Amino acid sequence: MTPQLSEHCFTAVSHSGTPVGHQEEIANVQTYVSEPANPSESRGIILYFSDVFGPFFLNNQLIMDYYASHGFTVLGLDYFFGEPIHECMNKPDFDRPAWIEKAFSNANTHIRPWADAVVKKYGSGLKYCAVGFCFGGPHVLNLAKNDGLIVCGAIAHPATPSEDLAEIDECTVPMLFSCAETDQTFPKETRRKVEDRLVEQNKTYHFQIFSGVKHGFAVRCDPNVENERWAKEECQRGMIAWFKRFTA
Repeated sequence: MTPQLSEHCFTAVSHSGTPVGHQEEIANVQTYVSEPANPSESRGIILYFSDVFGPFFLNNQLIMDYYASHGFTVLGLDYFFGEPIHECMNKPDFDRPAWIEKAFSNANTHIRPWADAVVKKYGSGLKYCAVGFCFGGPHVLNLAKNDGLIVCGAIAHPATPSEDLAEIDECTVPMLFSCAETDQTFPKETRRKVEDRLVEQNKTYHFQIFSGVKHGFAVRCDPNVENERWAKEECQRGMIAWFKRFTA
């Protein structure tokens, strides 16, 4: 079943800044790559799974650059293949449900070969983490199964999980959940069920819950609203601390 998205998944406030990463092709997928000041001393790899605006959306690029400034090599694949939501949604014949279905199909097809190619490129001696926002959240959980690819994962305001929470049952790595107080795709009822399941199974996890923000805050908040800006920045600080903990 295709994970459910809400109306908040498709709205954004663009941020300002100059990206410092570059674009390259990995496993036939265009990828945004942001590296630390000294790439040879990278403390680990972060696989970045973006929201529906894609890895080349400025807000996402700036987040990846922020992670890189903390010593990580960060890679975000374009599973939308040059057709992110903001470049499609105003077309007169745009079919959003069809776009969502195609996007999840492409992501499910290409993520694992891409991730394997990243490991081949950078080597198995480094530790790998994964982070996902909205659309990207389920893909982190897919990589969190027991195959040893990643050492930890983090997701913010994820797309709706399956009703039976099978992806939580199958998760074998520490997970951070960064959550909005108001979120139609990951409401408090679902969030509490996920937490209960994690507790029952004695898994390693951490929740951040931010008041006064909605789904999408971690990437697409309004930086002119102090509470939204603080929540977004604190979310990213928490994620960096999480990655550093499990790559130390």
